[in-house]
Amino acid sequence: MLIEILISIFIGILAGTFTGLAPGIHINLVGILLVSLSNSLFKNTNRIYLIVFIASMSIAHTFIDFIPSIFLGCPDTDSGLSILPGHELLNKGKGYEAVMLTAYGGLIAIIILLFVSFPLAALFSGIYDSIHSVMLWILISMVFILIFTEKKKFSALFVFLICGLLGMCVLNLGIKESLLPLLTGLFGSSMLIISIKNKTQISKQEVTKPKIKMLKPILGAMIASPLCGFLPGLGSGQAAVLGSVVSKADNKGFLVLIGATNILVMGFSFVSLYAISKTRTGAAAAIQEIIGILSWKILIILLVAILISGVISFLLTKVLAKIFSQKISKINYSLLSISTLIFLVIIVLIFSGFLGLIVLIASTLIGIYCNTLKVRKTNMMGCLLVPTIVFYLLQII
Repeated sequence: MLIEILISIFIGILAGTFTGLAPGIHINLVGILLVSLSNSLFKNTNRIYLIVFIASMSIAHTFIDFIPSIFLGCPDTDSGLSILPGHELLNKGKGYEAVMLTAYGGLIAIIILLFVSFPLAALFSGIYDSIHSVMLWILISMVFILIFTEKKKFSALFVFLICGLLGMCVLNLGIKESLLPLLTGLFGSSMLIISIKNKTQISKQEVTKPKIKMLKPILGAMIASPLCGFLPGLGSGQAAVLGSVVSKADNKGFLVLIGATNILVMGFSFVSLYAISKTRTGAAAAIQEIIGILSWKILIILLVAILISGVISFLLTKVLAKIFSQKISKINYSLLSISTLIFLVIIVLIFSGFLGLIVLIASTLIGIYCNTLKVRKTNMMGCLLVPTIVFYLLQII
């Protein structure tokens, strides 16, 4: 059984590497496919191997996904926020450093996850209802802090609200994979168009080990991620915003923070399934469909799979980021940006249809305009925070 589990881990890492490098191919799609095949093609396969595959794939994807996000400007729903500080470092010849900052954050998060999973499971199983009841006020307080720490408060509020209105509209249109055109437009294609307009040329990239103080961003991730991993309506994007407000991280610190929060939110979604039988990610939902309720023994197996896949994925990220760094400066970046933009349009059409393309155009135009207002780009996460606040508000009403 041990050999089969290890094989499942390595196949999961390969699948996660593919989904991470291929923009628009999300692990949720693979998870849905695996669930549909679990009662047919994989009917006689031990369910443990399938869920180990899903956990390993999700961790590998979370590590690798930052490479196309930073080097190509192709965001996934969990890595969109990394584009902006990552692109700034890329333009300074530090794209490798940007990717590795997220990878170091993720690696530290793996270690943290191993130590806090069972204590947090015990804690949240007892206080889940209490925290759920005050989450609305936590979010509202976070928004106030986010806005009032800006120099241009009115501009920041405007960006937050217009993106929030956009998010409310998009999430209620019934579009398949609605976050794909929304976040791609705000954080991806808008930056690509600005790069094309400015005729950006990527300078020769340095391959240097990043130097940064990890304490503040990791603390921010540790505070925010449990809430977003256990409570409904909150994901890694909201965790990153909440963590940045707490830690007051600079661009480099924010990359560490978002790398850590993405891993922790994914890991805590498995712990949430064990502790309160709730799913918070597509990967956790797929695991629940395949095996049902998690026992503590199965959770330990998943945590071991996460550790192994996390360490290997960190090393893979290091190698792949180095390759991208060596090749990216030799490419016509304007042509690459145009090609990437066309590819993103095709991906949106495939997964979200014609209505998704309209959303992509609208969110791109709003993203370009918001970038001219010179406020923190995290304010654009109003596209997710406003719908989340409304979600909790309606529960009270």
